Amino acid sequence: MKTDKQIVSLSGVNFFYYASSAILLPYLPLYLQNKGYSSGDIGFLMMIGPFVSIFAQPFWGYVSDRFHTVKKIVSILWALSLLGSAGLFLTNGFGLTLGFILLLYFFLLPSVPLIDNLVVKSTAQRGMSYGSVRLWGSIGFSSVALLSGLLLEPLGGVARIPYFYWVLWIFPFLLLAFIKDEKGSGERITLKTISVIFKNKGFLWFMVMILIVSIPHRMNDALLGLYLSKLGATDSMVSWAWALAAVSEIPVFALLNRYIHRYHELTILGIVSILYAVRWVAYIFITDPWVLIGMQVTHMVTFAILWIVAVQYVVRLLPEQFGSTGQSILAMVFMGLAGIIGGLVGGWLSDRWGGASMYVFATGMSAIAACLFLSTQAVMRRKS
Repeated sequence: MKTDKQIVSLSGVNFFYYASSAILLPYLPLYLQNKGYSSGDIGFLMMIGPFVSIFAQPFWGYVSDRFHTVKKIVSILWALSLLGSAGLFLTNGFGLTLGFILLLYFFLLPSVPLIDNLVVKSTAQRGMSYGSVRLWGSIGFSSVALLSGLLLEPLGGVARIPYFYWVLWIFPFLLLAFIKDEKGSGERITLKTISVIFKNKGFLWFMVMILIVSIPHRMNDALLGLYLSKLGATDSMVSWAWALAAVSEIPVFALLNRYIHRYHELTILGIVSILYAVRWVAYIFITDPWVLIGMQVTHMVTFAILWIVAVQYVVRLLPEQFGSTGQSILAMVFMGLAGIIGGLVGGWLSDRWGGASMYVFATGMSAIAACLFLSTQAVMRRKS
């Protein structure tokens, strides 16, 4: 069987992109702490990424659709994000750190939905599933999260994370050279034609429901490490929690497409929201950090399914020529809006009533999302 260079390259890009995230997400707060920043400063700096993505992702999605290219836009974004990371790691002072984090996230985060859109197009044309390529991102993240937990301390601790990060970025740049843009509809996108998205009530309502179910998820992403630390977990244990969550995604990304077509996307997301609620109820009562780390395996029946179904439903809701813009708006809602709201609300609840209160809030939000997804599907079925 002939090797498909496009699919292999996209799989490699996913692997190394998410591998680099396994350095940045768990360790950047610790790196900033080593530079002398307070918890309040670090919290503010870590919120900048989601905030910037609210504006950056739709903008770069529109640019990609406007010029019918993902490859060139992603090349520019990655080059500029690496410059931002160099400034972040090599300079001192709060003002400079803030400025370079803004640059890093403004250029880095928008590349995710662009690559996702290219994966969706490439796999669809070859009769493959999106998950069969995206699973390599989970493999990359989990592998590096595990290895970094073992190697970072012997090699000099969190002060060395810039070198880990930069070495990993060599590979996606090399692989990008072998990727080709997939042909689209050829229709020219302008600011006037893009108003179609904002007149699509089904798409906008779907984004509202995604926001509601995503807020607790992003809250857990942002604050689980601190919650585990308060329960007595070490830094390496926090890294294992991230790795276990990523490992659990792999079989779902590999196998879900065999069964996903049997049910409507909103029905699946309603069930996922119920499973999220059950997950957060367990987090309320568990106080053993090892058991909580083990509970991260539930990521496979919550986030992994949520993301695959949401990405594919957006493709169905919008015309083909708006692919990058639609995926960018989805990423803006999930990474940006949900990240900001989840971080702020979760931090406030944790400070006021303790970490378990975050998961009481999370349970309520997931239950609301379940009701909305299932009732929306019921209404749609009745109308049709």
